[in-house]
Amino acid sequence: MKVKKPKQVKGPAKSLKWKDVRGKRCRPPVSSSELNSSPVMARMAKEHHASVKKKPTVKRLRNKAKPVSEVKNNTPETGVEKSHTQANGSSASMEFAMDNESNDSRDWKEYSESIQGNGVETSGDLDAVSRLEGESLHYCAERDDQQNHAVLVMQKHQTLCFRGKCLLTCLYGRVEVMGFTIEEGQQSYPLFSPASHCPLSIRALESSDQGRDDKAEASPVLRKYLQPASRKKLLKRITLNSSIVLLEPMETPLTRFLSSFTDLSELFNPPVMELMSAVLDTPLNGLGMVPLGSAIEGLRMSKSYKDALNLVVSACRGDMDGCVVIFVCGTKNVGKSSFIRNLINNLLNHTASVDYLEGDLGQTEFTPAGCLSLSTVRAPLLGPPFTHQCTPEHMIYYGHSSYETDLERYMESLKSLWRRRPRTRETPVIINTAGWVKGFGFQLLVDMIRFFPVSHVIQLGHSGVTQCPALTPEFLRTAHGCQTHPPAETALAEFTESHGPPRSYTHLIVQSEFPGVGHQGTARHQRSNEHRELSLLAYLSQLQSPDPGPIRPLHSLTPYQVPHSAVALGVIHCEVVPSHMMYAANGSLVGLCCLEEKVSSRGGAVLLSQTPICPCVGFGVVRGIDMARGLYFLLTPVDPSVLRKVNCLLLGAVSLPSCVLTSQPGVEGELPYVTTDYSFDLTGAGKLRVFKGLTRPSQMGAQ
Repeated sequence: MKVKKPKQVKGPAKSLKWKDVRGKRCRPPVSSSELNSSPVMARMAKEHHASVKKKPTVKRLRNKAKPVSEVKNNTPETGVEKSHTQANGSSASMEFAMDNESNDSRDWKEYSESIQGNGVETSGDLDAVSRLEGESLHYCAERDDQQNHAVLVMQKHQTLCFRGKCLLTCLYGRVEVMGFTIEEGQQSYPLFSPASHCPLSIRALESSDQGRDDKAEASPVLRKYLQPASRKKLLKRITLNSSIVLLEPMETPLTRFLSSFTDLSELFNPPVMELMSAVLDTPLNGLGMVPLGSAIEGLRMSKSYKDALNLVVSACRGDMDGCVVIFVCGTKNVGKSSFIRNLINNLLNHTASVDYLEGDLGQTEFTPAGCLSLSTVRAPLLGPPFTHQCTPEHMIYYGHSSYETDLERYMESLKSLWRRRPRTRETPVIINTAGWVKGFGFQLLVDMIRFFPVSHVIQLGHSGVTQCPALTPEFLRTAHGCQTHPPAETALAEFTESHGPPRSYTHLIVQSEFPGVGHQGTARHQRSNEHRELSLLAYLSQLQSPDPGPIRPLHSLTPYQVPHSAVALGVIHCEVVPSHMMYAANGSLVGLCCLEEKVSSRGGAVLLSQTPICPCVGFGVVRGIDMARGLYFLLTPVDPSVLRKVNCLLLGAVSLPSCVLTSQPGVEGELPYVTTDYSFDLTGAGKLRVFKGLTRPSQMGAQ
């Protein structure tokens, strides 16, 4: 394709931006640069010390990631609740092995006193987990300013909950992050803990080799990364089952691109409500991560949550006919995505890959919103969806964040993706679903369980209920779906031939117990529409150069020139008259798709009258349209070798984030694609929504 930069661009109007009202009543956020200033540090430290006087609530974890099992309780079981604190998650009567030197003895005494305050109250069925915070971080972490990294020594079951981003390398022992076990000798892993999602926690695990001489083996490890004084200090902290991790600052094209927008510049800093619990004066500050006090919890897992993880992982490791197909469902804001990420990470401790079928159009895991996809996951998911955007093996662009407008096309798209999966493949499969569990949404869940060879149904709920009927095998024998009716039979013949779906399946109910369950987040960056914008911005960040340097705004990049006659253009979320198609496509996001039939034209633009179900290889931005020469100007990160197969551009309801249009540096005068001369009060000012496959109550009598 020829490449040429257009002279002029135009596009859609700026969307209304939701504003965080709560932030106006709270202290303004502190930027990363201000965190290092003495006045701000003094003020924050004073407020932090005042806040830690309150009784902390510390996250308790039970399950290991490899193998998945509950942490053994180190405290004797009694019927009386213990009120004393415990050091490092062990018994309060733990004896420290001291050296003969008096200085070392004093260091140990100071260290033990500093972590006594980090213990938690334990009861008969809960384990004490020590949170690394405050003064304890000064004793177990050292920073090397020359190499710009920090080394952290963690004892068994200690956790570090943080905001920010970093590169983690396990130098000795093993640790767990979001269910994934990281051991010494493995590669470095990027960790992302933004304010938009639950904070990440690093947790030290028990050593797999109990016969090691920890200090003798850890000494050469520390020598490589620390100066002699720092190395000697940390070497004293090495005990049985210690783990050593290397933490390094991390900048990627994604983080640089996101931070270039004013509204997202503080995305990886603690939100306002967590600033009082942020631990600011530690060796880890300045590396891009801020430890959090025990008042802020990481991922809270209920007993049913852990039991479901253990059972599914055990099933995948056992001898089971065919592959394990896990169907995850539940209402909105109940933690399905977090549960699936944790499940994938646990499975990756035991298998090389996990297949993932995306059925949630609004909160996609690996693609921008509006896509149905089939992916093979080979790397752990150590951050929210926008931090691991990638190209799936197979993808179909539905073009909307909800499937209520066309139920039939939604189901046919999922079936098409499943047919592309190799029949002999025995990799575990996870099927994600949307949060629509009422009416037609619930009936589609019934259809999907019948269509796919499901072996496990995991149904998430909260407040002791599942917000919809339990999808047990007994219930499905009499349940009616949108496309299926009892008696239930596998709708696709090829499923029976290849997989032989079981006559029954295991049904598990998981009760989510995290704060705010069942309700959408109200803080900045935590709303579902903002999550969708972050995923789309992450995809567009692939247009940036991988080399460090200034961010290039989208309007400064050179687009591809695509002839009108080479591709067909279609609008899939609403009806647009042919004379307005070019106006709708200009300055919009389009799916780059591949039609089976060849696109033919007599010289003009090719417009689709019906929405096809066809493969999608990626996305692009129509930066401009030259009607005189018959050209689309297209920005896309898709490789040119793949672009040669594209012969269709599909425009959906997924629009560009407003910050892309309003933040165009270097533009003089009126911003392209942005206008204020628009009224939403005019009749017909909004797009017309068309519902396909839904029968309204007023229409039922006419049939």
